[in-house]
This record gives sequence, structure tokens and C-alpha cells, in this order.
Amino acid sequence: MRHNNDKKKKTGIDTLLSTRDIPARCHSFLSLHLFHLLRPNGFSPSKHRLSSLSAVFSTFLLFYIFTFTSCSSIDCPVQNSVYTKYKALRSDGTPDTLQSSLTVSTTMRNGIDSVLLNRKTNATVFELPISYTDAEDTLFFELADEAKNLFDTVYVAKNNTPHFESVDCNISFFHDITAVKWTNNAIDSVVINKSSVNYDASTEHFHIYFKARP
Repeated sequence: MRHNNDKKKKTGIDTLLSTRDIPARCHSFLSLHLFHLLRPNGFSPSKHRLSSLSAVFSTFLLFYIFTFTSCSSIDCPVQNSVYTKYKALRSDGTPDTLQSSLTVSTTMRNGIDSVLLNRKTNATVFELPISYTDAEDTLFFELADEAKNLFDTVYVAKNNTPHFESVDCNISFFHDITAVKWTNNAIDSVVINKSSVNYDASTEHFHIYFKARP
């Protein structure tokens, strides 16, 4: 009889643990704790044990709610894209505010042009997305004002590393910027300030210096 009761209780617990609502990574953790809760010295269907079973399951219920919540509340990023941040500076290191409107675009793999930043005015700091797996990104800068439009191309070389937050989250890519090149129509120079590109939105990756404008 002891063996049959054990089997019956285990079957009920195993059914509860196999529910699809519990993340797979929590199964073994819950099973281990339940094993110790129900069988500290070998399960016995005595009246004392049966009378305390409801208390054990009440404890388990609270434990289950707590564990389920903690196991399923992984903070996956809202979007798995990362961005590079540019800050415009003058030659003396003070912030530079562009009076011309700034547009930045790129050409995607399918050959279609994509606008990344559209006619931003009074720009000092701006962010641009970065490709997932390309070894180099090509960015087309356009500064436009009433007098004329100036065009430059910036080439950003990088290494790409897959990044996993959790099995519940989509894969993302972090990057290490290895080099930057540019043309010199409106841009004087571009300096890599921080090479590591990840979820840290406060990092200034590039300091960009524009030529003096009338």
C-alpha cells in the first residue's frame, strides 16, 4: 500500500509539474524542492502525514507562484536591435549644434535605400542603428541648408557577436567597432570614442567633427 500511495502522489505532482505554463528551466528546480518537501524521511500515508499534507501543498502553492513568477519574468529587451550614438564636437572639444538639417541613409542588402535619420535639425547627439551581421556598414550623410547640400559617406567596420539573454528571448547581436573611414565634404573627422556596442544607450560611440560652416 505504501508503494501504491507513493505512486499516486507522485503521479499527481508529475502532472502538475508537466504543465506547459511552467518554463522548462524551472522543472528540475521545482521537482527537487518538492521531493524534499514530501519525502524528508520516506513518504508515509499516516494520519499525521495526511493531515499535514494540505499545509505542505499550501506551502508548495506559494512556492510555485513565487518560482513561476521569478522564472518567467526574464527581462527580454523590447527590441533586440542596438544603436550607435554620435556626438558632434567642435575642434576645441565643445558640443557642436548643426544648423543644417541632417539626413543619414544606407543601402540595404536588397538594394533599397533606407533612411535612418530624416532631416534632423539642431543636432548635437543622434543615434543610428547598426547592421546585425555585416562586416562593414556604409552610411550616407547629407547636410542641407538654403545655400547648398553637402554629402559624405562614412564606413564603419566591426566584428559581430551573437548575444543571448535567455532561451525565452530572441537572439541579438553586440558589436565591436574596429575602424571608421569617411569622405571630407562636410565632415572633417570621425573618432571612435567607445568601440563596444551593446544595450548601454548612454555610450557615445563616435565623436564626429564637421567642418566650419559660414
